[in-house]
Amino acid sequence: MEGPKAPGTLMLARAMSNKVAGGLYFELYWGENLAEAWSYGIEQTSIHAAPDEKAVLPLYGFTLPEEPFLIAERTERGWLIHLPPKAQVEHKTKGTAYGPVPDTQLHLQPGKTSVELMEGSTLRLSEGQLFLQVQGSVVKERIGPIDWKEMGWLAIVGLLFLSLPLGFLIAGPSPERAAENNARALQQAAEKEAARRKGMGLDTPMRPITDAERSAKPDAGSGVNVPATFRVY
Repeated sequence: MEGPKAPGTLMLARAMSNKVAGGLYFELYWGENLAEAWSYGIEQTSIHAAPDEKAVLPLYGFTLPEEPFLIAERTERGWLIHLPPKAQVEHKTKGTAYGPVPDTQLHLQPGKTSVELMEGSTLRLSEGQLFLQVQGSVVKERIGPIDWKEMGWLAIVGLLFLSLPLGFLIAGPSPERAAENNARALQQAAEKEAARRKGMGLDTPMRPITDAERSAKPDAGSGVNVPATFRVY
C-alpha cells in the first residue's frame, strides 16, 4: 500500500496539473478597444516582442529594456511571462475580477519580474492606456502531417470512389436493355392513362357531327350601328 505523499510533493503535483499545456493567446487593448490579437501554437517555445511588424509579437507602446524582448517562454512548469519594467500586472480566473497576482506565481530577480501563467487564468499587463492580456490558447495541439498509412487509406478510398461510376458503365444495362425498359415504362404509363380516362367516362367516343349541322349557319344575332362618339353618363 502506498503511503501518504509529502506536502511538497502534493504542491508540486498540483502546480504541474495547473500549468498551461497549449499555446498562448495575446490581446492588445487601447483603453476598452481591442487593437490587435495574436495566437501561438504549442510548437512555440519562446515569444519575443518588439515595436516592429516583423517581430514574433509586434508590440507598440510598452517600454522594453531591449529589442527584441523575451516576453514569454515555455518551462517545465508551463509558460513564464516576463514583465516589461514599467508594466503593471493583474490576474484573474474565470468568473472573477482582476486582482493582484498571488505571490506563489511571482518570480523576482534583480531588475526582472516574471509571472507563471496558470491554466484557466488571464494576466493583464498595463502601461498607460495600453493593456496586454495573456492567456492559454484554446488550441492544445497541432495536427501533424499525414503519415504513409493514412495516405494509403486515402488512396484506397479514392480508388473505390472513382471505381463506382466506372463499374456502373461496365456492369450497367446494355442499350437494348435500356430501350426495352423505356418501352415498358411508356406502356405502363399509357395503361394508367387509359384507366384514368375510363374512370372519368372519357373512353366513349362523342357523336359525330352530321352534314346538316355542318352546313347550318350560326346565328350571329342582329347588327347594331354604333356612332363614332358614344358616351355613357
